[in-house]
Amino acid sequence: MLIFQSQIFSLNGYALGSMNAEADRSVYSSAQNGSKVEILGPPLERGGEVLTPLALQLLASLHRRFNPRRLELLDARAARQKLLDDGALPEFLPATAAVRAADWKVAPAPADLMDRRVEITGPVDRKMIINALNAPVRAFMADFEDSCSPTWDNIIRGQVNLTDAVRRTISFDDRATGKVYRLGEQLATLIVRPRGWHLPEKHVRINGEAVSGALFDFVLFLANNHEALAQHGTGPYFYLPKLESHLEARLWNEVFVAAQEALGIPRGTIRATVLIETILAAFEMDEILYELREHSAGLNCGRWDYIFSFIKKFRNRPHFLLPDRASVTMERHFLKSYVDLLIKTCHRRGAHAMGGMAAQIPIRDDPKANEAAMARVRADKLREAHAGHDGTWIAHPGLANIAREAFDAVMPGPNQLAVLRAEVSVTAADLLTVPDGKITEEGVRACIRVGVQYLESWLRGNGCVPLYHLMEDAATAEICRAQLWQWLRHGARTSDGQVITAARFDRLMSTELDRIHTEVGAARLTNGVFPSAARLFEQMTKAETFDEFLTLPAYELLS
Repeated sequence: MLIFQSQIFSLNGYALGSMNAEADRSVYSSAQNGSKVEILGPPLERGGEVLTPLALQLLASLHRRFNPRRLELLDARAARQKLLDDGALPEFLPATAAVRAADWKVAPAPADLMDRRVEITGPVDRKMIINALNAPVRAFMADFEDSCSPTWDNIIRGQVNLTDAVRRTISFDDRATGKVYRLGEQLATLIVRPRGWHLPEKHVRINGEAVSGALFDFVLFLANNHEALAQHGTGPYFYLPKLESHLEARLWNEVFVAAQEALGIPRGTIRATVLIETILAAFEMDEILYELREHSAGLNCGRWDYIFSFIKKFRNRPHFLLPDRASVTMERHFLKSYVDLLIKTCHRRGAHAMGGMAAQIPIRDDPKANEAAMARVRADKLREAHAGHDGTWIAHPGLANIAREAFDAVMPGPNQLAVLRAEVSVTAADLLTVPDGKITEEGVRACIRVGVQYLESWLRGNGCVPLYHLMEDAATAEICRAQLWQWLRHGARTSDGQVITAARFDRLMSTELDRIHTEVGAARLTNGVFPSAARLFEQMTKAETFDEFLTLPAYELLS
């Protein structure tokens, strides 16, 4: 029985496509609990199918209960950053030593998450969802986070698309090609990634407060789809991004418990895989699994955000400068240590240890370059399989066979949970070892080109962007922006001996903008927002203080 069934919700016509003329918005209010839920985004076709009374009631309940704690934890992030700026270094927490020492395991994985050898990721647009679910992979992570530009249109239509996908009714007619896309018989398991705790959903307010983007994405998917998921023999599965501590995992677990109780579904139905993509979370892997143990589906090596976090957390330390992004590979000691520790930690606790993203995409017009790129993918996936990972990520269906073959060659069973990696012993110093290498002018130029073009695409509503034969998302753009900021801040020298000054950055920025304009052509320039993207990217790169996330100021420019 739903705890909300006696509450009265007034929809004020959103499902009919009307607006509240006085306030230019739709207003939902619960007479039972006094909450006022304001929808500031414009009505969208089929929006009422996901902005349901049940979903909004659950959202209001969870917001009132948990948003104060979310804000406290974000304040705690800022306080911890201050300690790092003052010279502190991360460590394995003395207060939770007993958790790390004790013998305990997470709940066994559901049947459709036992074998996760290849997972594909991508945004929640309709064609992408169909192609990903049809791909020869085990799971598809539908992403409301790093590969999704969170316009109101993208978020709401993404939820509509997932609702159709769960019910197996989704289709897409491509008018440009005449091709019709529909689901096949064998489908990948669906996993959803909501936004991180730090991101708001500015189009929704509850009692005047901005709603968490994480809660909004989570609630709409869960409330509208949990019954249909159960009917198809699966469940509500999630990836949790950007956690920085086990206390943030505890908050998610409390949200899961409350949501399951409200919806009348068994405790433990929700399963979540946590992306270990911050340097601070790497010191709390055991604790994160422990907090989520009845809801845990494992951990994932979020390699690009992890590199960004390493730069960000130690941004004010000149001896923590990283070399060109292209040279910061997974063989580097600090990244290899992180991988080994994650696998050992997960398998000791009976949890899956997922590998990272292969950002390469097929190069169709250059067979030789394509062969070299696919060889790099194959080597990377074999490295992950031999290390003991239970699966890996790809960004393009064209990599599915390569990734699967790599894991099939090493992993004959559904996973490698029995590979305990007892020989691994990782210290704080291992995780904090700064890789050596060159900072080159071409590396500086590449950061500018990728960062500006990605941001321009994101501001136009596209968060997953193929650039120079790689699939870029917000995480890789963050690396570009953070490296440039850090190099400028500390007067780093490129391999030719020249200091990276503001004046030099300005010259290179001008040159690279000219190159971008030549590459994209007049039509893209006319229809794009390059001036806004370049201006914001330059401001953030040269700012006196470091913006925690590129997507926060950029979000203010989105509709």
